[in-house]
Amino acid sequence: MQLTISQRFFFDAAHTLQRTLEAEGSRRIHGHTYHAEVSVTGPRDPATGMVLDLGLLRQRLETVRLQLDHHLLDEVPQLDRPTLENLCLFIAHQLTDLQPPVSQVRVWRESLGDACTLKLTTA
Repeated sequence: MQLTISQRFFFDAAHTLQRTLEAEGSRRIHGHTYHAEVSVTGPRDPATGMVLDLGLLRQRLETVRLQLDHHLLDEVPQLDRPTLENLCLFIAHQLTDLQPPVSQVRVWRESLGDACTLKLTTA
C-alpha cells in the first residue's frame, strides 16, 4: 500500500524574464509570492506509522525555502531561468536524497492563478 504525504511552504522573490508576451513588465525586476507543495509517496513504516516524518520534510523544505526567499531568482545557482517549471525542477533536485523519494512538486502564484506541477515516477 502506497500513501502520499505533502508539505507546503511559500517564499517571496523577485526575478526578470525574457519573453515575447507581456515583455516589457517581464524584463523589469518584479516580484511574486510563490507557493510550493512537495509530496512524498511510499509505504507506511510499520514501526513509526509514517511514510516519512513530516518534521524531517519541514526541515528539508526550510533549507530549500532559504535559498529562494527574498532572493533575485535570476541569481540562484542551479535554477536557470526563473520559470515555474524550473522552480519545480530546482526544488525536486534539492531533495533527491529523500527516502521515500519526492513524487510531486507543485509551484504556484496564487495572485495570478498560474501553476506548474512536476510528477516524478518512482521505480
